[in-house]
Amino acid sequence: MPKIVQIKRLTLLISLTSLTAACSLAPEYERPAAPVPDSWQQQEVVGANTAAQAAQLLDWQSFVTDPALARMVQVALDNNRDLKQALLNVEAARATYGIQRSEQLPGLNLNSEGQGQRLPDDLRTPGSNNVQHQYQTNLGMAEFELDLFGRVRNLSDAALQEYLATEEAANSARISLVAEVIRTFLARNGAQQRYSLANRTLEAREESLKLIAARREFGAATDLDYQEALGLVQQVRVELERIDREVRQAGNALMLLTGITEEDSLLPAEPVAGYLIQQQLQPGMPSELLEQRPDIRAAERQLMARNARIGAARAAFFPRISLTGSYGSASAELSDLFSSGQRSWAFMPRLTLPIFDGGRNQANLDLAEVRKSMAIQAYEQSIQQAFTDVADALVANDTLQREESAQRALVGSSTEALRLSQSRYNAGVDDHLRYLEAQRNDFSAKRGLVDVQTQRQLALVGLFRSLGGGWQGGGSQTLSPSLLANTEGP
Repeated sequence: MPKIVQIKRLTLLISLTSLTAACSLAPEYERPAAPVPDSWQQQEVVGANTAAQAAQLLDWQSFVTDPALARMVQVALDNNRDLKQALLNVEAARATYGIQRSEQLPGLNLNSEGQGQRLPDDLRTPGSNNVQHQYQTNLGMAEFELDLFGRVRNLSDAALQEYLATEEAANSARISLVAEVIRTFLARNGAQQRYSLANRTLEAREESLKLIAARREFGAATDLDYQEALGLVQQVRVELERIDREVRQAGNALMLLTGITEEDSLLPAEPVAGYLIQQQLQPGMPSELLEQRPDIRAAERQLMARNARIGAARAAFFPRISLTGSYGSASAELSDLFSSGQRSWAFMPRLTLPIFDGGRNQANLDLAEVRKSMAIQAYEQSIQQAFTDVADALVANDTLQREESAQRALVGSSTEALRLSQSRYNAGVDDHLRYLEAQRNDFSAKRGLVDVQTQRQLALVGLFRSLGGGWQGGGSQTLSPSLLANTEGP
């Protein structure tokens, strides 16, 4: 009984030591100052009405206003292979952290074993049997380090921060996937709009070609007029084939992003008029990027992990105490294994004091400090890159908004010029060359308007992504009820 009391006291001592004795030698973590200005040079808010979005970001479900696009994003979040790989990396990092964390607690094992051997006559003790048996059962504690200087705890903290960094990387992968799906869908929709415009233009030019052919038969038009009109028709046909290639390739890209095999099941056959995403975003202040962008948070987690590893490297200079022990029963006869008086125990503490290691511990500490400096540089670089991304997106949105207004005015002017030129040509006031030039200008202006509208929406997606995408947590999100009600059919 006294031995049992001793074992209980020893176990209690180990537990108290592991909980209270450890001290950390890691430097106190301080977040580095953000190497960016306090405000944006282009601080104007994108859009006319931003009261509802002031000082906040939209999640992707609110950012996307088109049901077909929202459904496409959701399918990509559920099926994309790259995103699944990123999520598996998170699970692997979580398991690694669990392994490292387990070293902070002693491991107990229940062991049972038996042994039999026959000794030759000249080796056995006089009066003993040649055949000997030994049986034992015990509760053993594997080698457990008393973490007096925080080495194990700092390694566990480093593994935790690396796991959290991997989780942030997965969130960043989600944002990138959402943005890429939206961008590809918008590019395809813009190509579809240009294809529709080119089709309408082709019909109009073919009709004009028929009229010129009829006028040529009566001598009112020359062969040159006819060939010029025919050239305009062929130009549009070339444009149609080029745009058709863009539409198909964008569809292939969406199939890869979403992981689907049936393109027609999700992609709309006709272009969507108007805007497919929100037109108002509030950039907030540059300091908010530290909390909004997962890549910045991931870089800071990596910095915190490197900081913790410095503590582990410092602890290697100090003594390490490890404990190994067992408590159980042993007997030469299996039937007497649990009989009275067969109790056995072993306790083996070990002290390791580094004296000479050829400079290994110092080199490990130097390496840990250099890696922390590298992590600081990576963290600051991620902040600067984020600031540049947002600043570029703000400039793009600001200029594209004004460019779109100017392009609309140009379309109105070119359409009116085409109407007047056609009337003057039909009345014989102007020659055919001026009428052809008006047709070219009108088509170019309308195509330019489609392009700038698409570019402005793509710039908004870039701003949405550079601000952190408004991602509000991990896990696959679901469609809102308003969007689910409108996802029947393409």
